[in-house]
Amino acid sequence: MIGFVKGKILSLGGEYALIETASGIGFEIMCSASAFSALAGKKEGELYTYMQVGENGTALYGFSSPDEKNMFLKLITVSGVGPKSGIAVLSGMNVGELAAAIATSDVKRLSSVKGLGKKTAERIILELREKVGAVSAASPASGGVQLPSVQSGDEDAVVALMTLGFSRAESEKAIARARASGASSVEDIIMLALRGM
Repeated sequence: MIGFVKGKILSLGGEYALIETASGIGFEIMCSASAFSALAGKKEGELYTYMQVGENGTALYGFSSPDEKNMFLKLITVSGVGPKSGIAVLSGMNVGELAAAIATSDVKRLSSVKGLGKKTAERIILELREKVGAVSAASPASGGVQLPSVQSGDEDAVVALMTLGFSRAESEKAIARARASGASSVEDIIMLALRGM
């Protein structure tokens, strides 16, 4: 599988970036909006990638960061969300906004993404929140280490950060720091917590 591509940017257009690697091979990669903006105006660039192999051929999808790729991988596990829909969601909102929308069950925000209906938005929230709950339940006990307590309203932010792959302990510490910096809304807490990780 191809997980990362770095090289000379030959073209950026439509939904695709064409990147030539040092070996002289050009990869056509369907990119998220943040991946496009990371490449724009540069001669060389790099993308974290996901390769889909199917009956209709092979496609490569590109992301600006490992966090964005991880969120994409979570999205495409949801029934009815394929790679193109996953890219569309990540082009409609950044990783922090998406995590906040899932954590706060903001169906309206999710379904505002072009091509994403209300039922699919509800399924994304339901299935990703359940997965995060299962991860949290399967986590081993903290072994006597005192974790920072989170306020009852912060559980949504904890869930959002865990959706991105952080442990409960890391999430709670980052949220405590974000609260100490003056963040109060779930969205602000998540954004500040992500910056501090």
